[in-house]
This record gives sequence, structure tokens and C-alpha cells, in this order.
Amino acid sequence: MTAIPPSFADRPPGTDVLADMLRAVRLTGAIFLKASFTEPFGILSPQRYDPAIPMAHLRHVSIFHYVASGGCMMETAGGVRRELKPGDLVLLPFAAEHKLWRGEAEFVPASSIVNLDSKEGVWSFSHGGGGTETRFVCGFIESAEMMFAPMFRTLPEMLVDRADDEAVGLGIARTIDDLLARVDSLTPGAEVILGRMMELLFVELLRRHAGRLPEGSKGLFAALNDPLVGRALQLMQADPARRWTTDDLAREAGASRTVLGERFNAVLGKPPIEYLTGWRIQLAADRLRNGRDAIARIALDSGYESEAAFNRAFKRVTGLTPGRWREGGGDSPPLMPLQFGRSPFSGA
Repeated sequence: MTAIPPSFADRPPGTDVLADMLRAVRLTGAIFLKASFTEPFGILSPQRYDPAIPMAHLRHVSIFHYVASGGCMMETAGGVRRELKPGDLVLLPFAAEHKLWRGEAEFVPASSIVNLDSKEGVWSFSHGGGGTETRFVCGFIESAEMMFAPMFRTLPEMLVDRADDEAVGLGIARTIDDLLARVDSLTPGAEVILGRMMELLFVELLRRHAGRLPEGSKGLFAALNDPLVGRALQLMQADPARRWTTDDLAREAGASRTVLGERFNAVLGKPPIEYLTGWRIQLAADRLRNGRDAIARIALDSGYESEAAFNRAFKRVTGLTPGRWREGGGDSPPLMPLQFGRSPFSGA
């Protein structure tokens, strides 16, 4: 993804920072399945390392479920439970194992009921006891760099938004309507267009999540809404190679060094310069993976006086040297917050 789509709604303070962050992780979106479940049914999904699942080979995945009709219960392995209704758009940022059900039925793994549609490579699920139908359209957002992006580590296990909830949701609703029509028709080139739609929905859900956080929240999304921390983030992200000091940053953000440090620690749990290091490494990781510049050039552009200093910082943040990262060392599936294998769900 080379550009961030415009928001459907007015942006909350600091979302230019969010747009910069999302550009740096190079999102790739795709529709990977459509599903028809009839009551009663019970689905356990995804089996992360099962090769039958379309996304099994990917590096970092965030999953979408859109409820087109019907409804069911959903629960993550961490115990977050939600009743889903038509129009609900669900985001699972970490692709954590989850289950979907309606009525009394045994849970079956998603890999046992998946089929590949002959048109445009869309996968489909069909399962259940023949009663009331629940229809889903599902997709994913993938990026290797997401595993190192601090914003994603502050997201909840499950985000649920209503496509028709408010006036600001009308744009999402129109996108969803177009998405459903394209999934049903699967005309040539639909797969690429559907992928772009998933990217747009992902960006908009994160923007809306940031704008709805209550006062006193912590984490990077909350930092976007903090006037002082948000200004400091914008300054650092606008010129990451500058040799920032906390004094310089505080002066330009309009606060004292002490106040700035206190606000960063209160909202982000780290000092400003530590955040800057992570942002520099995130940008460098993108250039290493997707460009041809020499490591020494990237080190200089990232604000490091020597390649050795850059190498140390890069390995401290990612666990890999820049050279190893460029060779694809970051491609192996990351450790997720919840490991898959034996199901964490009781009775599943």
C-alpha cells in the first residue's frame, strides 16, 4: 500500500502521525474467504499453522470478519466474548484463535471445511445444521513490519465497529456494500480491488478506535489524542534523522523537559528518545526490506553517526541485524500473544 486513503470522517487530533505509521508498515490487504453457516454451527478458527488455511504462510496477519446477514456469538482465546449482528465489522489485530457459534453444535476446525472458489482465488466455507443462515465476508491485512510497530501492541484482542452506526459510518457502509457485490460477482481483477478495500477499512477502524478512546487511556493510540505528546510525535516523525535531544523536543513542542518526559511516561511508558529510536528502526526496516540502499546510507539517513551504532540499535529493537533482516530473516511467523496447538477453549 503506497498511500493512505482519506478518512471517511473528521480525523481526531494526531492522526497524521497515525497515517505516517501505517505508511511505514506497508500494508497488504486481501479477501480470503466468504462463509455461509447455518444454525446450529460451531467453528474454531484460525488454525494458525495449518497449511490448509490461506494465510498460514504469512508473516503477521490481522483478520477481519464482516457479518453480512444473520448473527452469532464470537469468543477469542483470551476470553473476550461478543454477540455479532448484521453490519458488525470485527478486527482481530493479532489473528488470535477464536470461535464462532450459533445454537448447540460441536466445534469443527476451519481447515476441515474450507474450499477454493474457482474464480479469483476466493476461499469459501459452508457448514451447519440447515437452520438460519449467517453470512460472513472475511479478509486480512498482512505486514512483516507490524510485529515491530508499537501501535499494534496496544490494540485490544478484538475491535468491533458498526458499519452503519453513525453518520461517519456511512462511508464504511458504502465500501462494505461494494465489497459484498464484488465478492458475489468476482469479475476479473476483483481480488486486487478487494484487497485495497480491506486496507481502507483497516485504516478507518484504527482511526475511529483512536478517536473514541476515553480520557486517561494509555498507549500509542491514546498518545495521538494528547495535545503535547501528539505534537512531539509529529515533530519526531517529520524529521527522524535529526539529532533530537529531549530539551530540543520539549522546546519545540511548547513544554518543559520535565513535563514532556512525564507525559510520555504516563501515556506511552517510555521517554521520548526511546520512542524515536523505535520509529527510526521501523522506517529503516522498511527500506531494508523494500529498497536497495546500502546499510551505511540507511544508517546515516536514520540519524546514526556510524553503521555500527545503527546495527546495535536495530538488533536491540528487532532481534536481528540489518543484514539478516534484509535477507528475509523477519519472515518466519512471529510468536503470537496466544500460541496455537491445543485449544485454549474449554470443551473445544
